[in-house]
Amino acid sequence: MISHACNAVGVFLLSASLCAAPPVVGNSIGMRFSELPAATFQMGTADIDEARFEHPDADKADIGDETPAHRVTLGRPTLMAQTETTQGQWFTVMQNRPGPAEFWQRDDWEQLPVVGVDWFMAQRFTEELGVLDPRFTYRLPTEAEWEYAARAGQSGLRPVALADLEDHAWYIHNSDDLPHPVATRKANAFGLYDMLGNAWEWVADGYARDTYARRAAASSPSVDPSGAQSSELRVRRGGSYHCPQHLVRPGYRTADNPEKRYSVLGFRVVALPRDPSTPR
Repeated sequence: MISHACNAVGVFLLSASLCAAPPVVGNSIGMRFSELPAATFQMGTADIDEARFEHPDADKADIGDETPAHRVTLGRPTLMAQTETTQGQWFTVMQNRPGPAEFWQRDDWEQLPVVGVDWFMAQRFTEELGVLDPRFTYRLPTEAEWEYAARAGQSGLRPVALADLEDHAWYIHNSDDLPHPVATRKANAFGLYDMLGNAWEWVADGYARDTYARRAAASSPSVDPSGAQSSELRVRRGGSYHCPQHLVRPGYRTADNPEKRYSVLGFRVVALPRDPSTPR
């Protein structure tokens, strides 16, 4: 059973500082996960004008899919990986080396986020990791879980001031256009690293531009929502070491064909405790 120092159901609009730091759980290959409480939070970008203001060409800023902001309930706690999946973790599980060869030749290769993996490869990793682990199964986070984790108790454009962004994220302003070892910037209030920057992160959801509009029009808040079931696209979030600042924020949405592989695109995972009564 997952416990937490806050109430069983957290309210996202309260400051994260009102709660103790989430407990941390480890798995069989040394990955660490923050136990995030169930919560109701505001998903999406409330101040679209502020988001457009950061864009280098506000008239061409195509960010309408971030609105309207709407309430979403995550009805169960989430064990979110504290870091993006690293090359070392990938190699331990998959025994191959995707992405640019030069990233694997670096002295710090094990701690770099694994990139150059498509959505199906990320899914396969979660399956193979589950085979190795007697305590947990794994999956990609939903878009709602990812945004809740990235916002870490804040509802503004970012959980930190823009002036402090380089202390929390590797992006084009400070990265030298290269990936960096995970957890070398500051963690957010949930103890999660690189939710913004370093590598884009695949999430589970299919993409639809009107997802938020349909949720906002519903008669009750969405509970544990998933993305468009019929979409051929999959969502990626968070920005990367190659991105300018206007892409490096929790509300920004983009998507790709799930077979796409980019040197800036990786993922992180969610762990689910196994039912001890269920045989493997």
